[in-house]
Amino acid sequence: METQELQILVVDDERDIRDGCERILTRKGYQVTKASNGEEGLKLLEKNHYTLVLLDLKMPGMDGLEVLPRIRRMHPETLVIIITGFATIETAIEAMKNGAYDFIPKPFKPDQLRIVIDRAVERKRLTDEAKRLEQERLRTLQDLDMEKSRTRTIIHALPEGVMVSTPDARVALMNPAFIRMLDLNGASKPGEAIDHYVADKDFCDLVATASQGDLPEGQESLAYNFDVEERQFFMAHSTPVMSDMGECLGAVTVLVDITELKMLDRLKSEFVSQVSHELRSPLSTIHEQLAVVLNDLVQDAPAEQQHILSRAKEKTQGLIALIGDLLDLSRIEAGLVMKEPEPVEISSLLGGVVDFLGAKAKGKKQAITLTLPETGLPPVPADPQAVESVIGNLITNAINYSGEGSLIEVIGDVDADCVRIIVKDNGFGIEERHLAKIFDKFYRVKNEKTRFVTGTGLGLRIVKEIIDSMGGKIAVESKFGEGSTFTVHLPLHQE
Repeated sequence: METQELQILVVDDERDIRDGCERILTRKGYQVTKASNGEEGLKLLEKNHYTLVLLDLKMPGMDGLEVLPRIRRMHPETLVIIITGFATIETAIEAMKNGAYDFIPKPFKPDQLRIVIDRAVERKRLTDEAKRLEQERLRTLQDLDMEKSRTRTIIHALPEGVMVSTPDARVALMNPAFIRMLDLNGASKPGEAIDHYVADKDFCDLVATASQGDLPEGQESLAYNFDVEERQFFMAHSTPVMSDMGECLGAVTVLVDITELKMLDRLKSEFVSQVSHELRSPLSTIHEQLAVVLNDLVQDAPAEQQHILSRAKEKTQGLIALIGDLLDLSRIEAGLVMKEPEPVEISSLLGGVVDFLGAKAKGKKQAITLTLPETGLPPVPADPQAVESVIGNLITNAINYSGEGSLIEVIGDVDADCVRIIVKDNGFGIEERHLAKIFDKFYRVKNEKTRFVTGTGLGLRIVKEIIDSMGGKIAVESKFGEGSTFTVHLPLHQE
């Protein structure tokens, strides 16, 4: 592919990034178009086809994660390279799961950008070549043999690991990158079952399922992340290969090394933990000193000065709460908080939490009701403190985001093989556009009714992390101005 034919679109809200990318890429002969936000970028994509799109994750309005699926639908062949900051590494991993080709972290040097672009151009060239070979209708045995040779050469040249499996989950082909990534013997020959080459049982099950074409409705491939002795981390995508008659011929599994992303994520967590520890002690001291001043030294001080000191005390308390949530979240993500599961009597736990938070609800002239089956709820294998934290957080949110005189309903029942816990309020409610993001870190819904509610934006994220670690699920339904309903499913049996 000639560089003059290659069109690149840069979508970033930072002008310096857009202009810098344009200078670097036009010197290599590429044609570059710029967009300052997601909406502008999509309008350009409606009119033109671009070979590559450099897409910033964090933009005002429509962010990169919203733009990405729109690009995939409009131009499936366009390669999307994510521009990400240090704080959005986790989101970059999610973007790659959703179809992004590669990522480049800010700030980046010209050479780093050139390497990523050159790699994408080479991938595009190889993909185009592979498609051209697939479209050829070779009639003679000699031509057929040549096509197989070319295809094999292309597969062997791909930087990603590629494995082809048969319907009975045996390995038909492994390219050198796959062998190198998993540190397999270079002399290993295909033909054996998958578990002969890879010890990870879940990975083997994933490939076996895809090889038989047994995918959930609406899914075209299966994805799985795994590690090798905590040294290397991989993301696998396994896609069934179907014949013209609809018969599954096996699967193609692509392996991407995401070790660098994982290492950056760990560094981020360690940085947050270290900074939080360093800040908590001096903030606690400031908070205590402000309390002393308010209680003992300003009896005759003007009301305005007392208000200023009270606001300062509230703000320091908010910062201390934020630091506590950050530390809790980092420990949960690292798997250091959850204890060994034990049978938890959910009925008595719910009763205790409702009684404890009843005083807070009464302070706002609210009522909390608890509805349980006459026979009670069966025990759930879990960490009791973790479950208490989940329920307490959801009820506290219901109290905070409901007005005076509101009713908060807590309902417990059994749904299939799970205990279902529902926390329902008739409070402020959540607009539909916010629902997909309320479990994100630091995301808070802000409007006229909620702007006086203090919080860190981490509570629901912590709740979701705890529930995920227990193999449970959480869902939310809400209508703005009518209230919200959070539904938690906790499995009755540990996987």
